[in-house]
Amino acid sequence: MFPLQSLRAFVTVAREGSVSRAAQRLHLTQPAVSLKLKQLQDELDLKLFLRKPQGLVLTPDGQALLPSAEKALAALAAFEQSARALHSTLRGRLRIGTIVDPEFIRLGAFLHRLVERAPQLETELRQGMSGSVLEQVRDGRLDVGFFLAPPGVGPGALAPEVAHRELTRFHYYVVAPAGWGPRIASADWPGLAAMPWIVTPEDSVHHRLLKVVLEPLGLTPHGVAQVDQEACMLDLVRAGVGLSLARDALAMTERQERGLVIAEGVQLPCALSFIWHQDRQEEPLIAEALEVLAGVWSLAAAA
Repeated sequence: MFPLQSLRAFVTVAREGSVSRAAQRLHLTQPAVSLKLKQLQDELDLKLFLRKPQGLVLTPDGQALLPSAEKALAALAAFEQSARALHSTLRGRLRIGTIVDPEFIRLGAFLHRLVERAPQLETELRQGMSGSVLEQVRDGRLDVGFFLAPPGVGPGALAPEVAHRELTRFHYYVVAPAGWGPRIASADWPGLAAMPWIVTPEDSVHHRLLKVVLEPLGLTPHGVAQVDQEACMLDLVRAGVGLSLARDALAMTERQERGLVIAEGVQLPCALSFIWHQDRQEEPLIAEALEVLAGVWSLAAAA
């Protein structure tokens, strides 16, 4: 194998037509360049240059070898550039805890932008409820995730070591089957709690929001069915099983398209947040996810 510096000396002298100018370009002494040319010619057993009054010119053998030498140096430069790029390219797996429906949390836009910026990054999605996502972020089974809680609260006392960034605020409404309008028209919380409810596990935001309202009153909802997905909750409400909570946009759509009833004057404020462990905020994968997410939600707010 020919020494790399000998190839560089050969190509540079061929381009410059002078050992002195080549030495300047290569930041070497003239004797050093001459030595490398001699070593290459001896290794090849070929004469590569002729000395003429105007300087060094390539022999026919030198002219034949120059394109190959230039390609070899270009390939090496590309190799070195790729190697350097790998030092700044994010690689690895980002485990993301997702909740509710992908459209609401803008999951598609987030993943598209994330993979676009870090093509070597692999993402792993785990769907769950807010409480389970929080627990997995806290103990390291997830890197980041989405979380629902009252506005300005975030994980709060549930996990003080977990940081959050609030993305948007909205409301949950109490929805009832079609035809239940007269039953809930003037019902207060004691009256609503006594009606049949589709309840959710403790890990869900629905459970936590209702608990905040009902526990101080000494009330619990009269649960007749327990589910862990919003789609199932709404399906049971449509079937006439009982009351449930629904996000404001979903509640309005269900009222318009399915005739479900919304309890007037009852709104439970909520916020969607992105969460991560405080001790891991400076990790490249999490820092990149936070930056991308901020951009996605900024664009959404401006639209």
